[in-house]
Amino acid sequence: MIKIAPSILSADFAQLGIDVRKVAEAGADYIHIDVMDGTFVPQISLGQPVLKSLRQAFPRAEGTPLFDVHLMVEHPETQIESIAAAGADIITFHYEAARHHHRIIQQIKASGCKAGIVLNPGTSLACIEEILPYVDMVLLMTVNPGFGGQKFIEGMLEKIHLLHHTIEDMEFDCEIEVDGGINAETSKLVRQAGANVLVAGSAIYGAEDVAKAIKDIRG
Repeated sequence: MIKIAPSILSADFAQLGIDVRKVAEAGADYIHIDVMDGTFVPQISLGQPVLKSLRQAFPRAEGTPLFDVHLMVEHPETQIESIAAAGADIITFHYEAARHHHRIIQQIKASGCKAGIVLNPGTSLACIEEILPYVDMVLLMTVNPGFGGQKFIEGMLEKIHLLHHTIEDMEFDCEIEVDGGINAETSKLVRQAGANVLVAGSAIYGAEDVAKAIKDIRG
């Protein structure tokens, strides 16, 4: 099952609630929320207060998209409890930003959220071999993190393919999410490679017909 996760980084922050409702009603499965600290990546985005406000506007209910929070921050372990309390359903953190990966995964699950790990384009899958059995999701960046609107790195397709077959061969219960340069064209490539959660920003929020954009990306 292909799931679509519109990234609010490309939404209009002046009408964030309206934009989130628009994609939710158009069939989004997840709402992808990037938390940036200005250190791990150059930009600062949003944090717990905005997440909490969105959670209040979109309480958990059947049919409501899950809040998929992507931590682009140094020392992610310091953010887990507050992000979970603010309303996250899934929390992913960067392999490159942490030391004690298994401990952070345990911390996320203890907070009541699903746990995922994120790999930058230049980080090998070999780095997560030992923790793959414990995560609910692996997010593979298909651009370098920190900015929206970047071009998809086609070299990441083999990485997606390898991860898909590893998960399949080992019978792990783990989703493969991709983030960066995803649109109606590139979504075909990542779906064929084995990804099942597709993060898209400008391709959805910049479309005249949001529902059609989601449908086209889902394939």
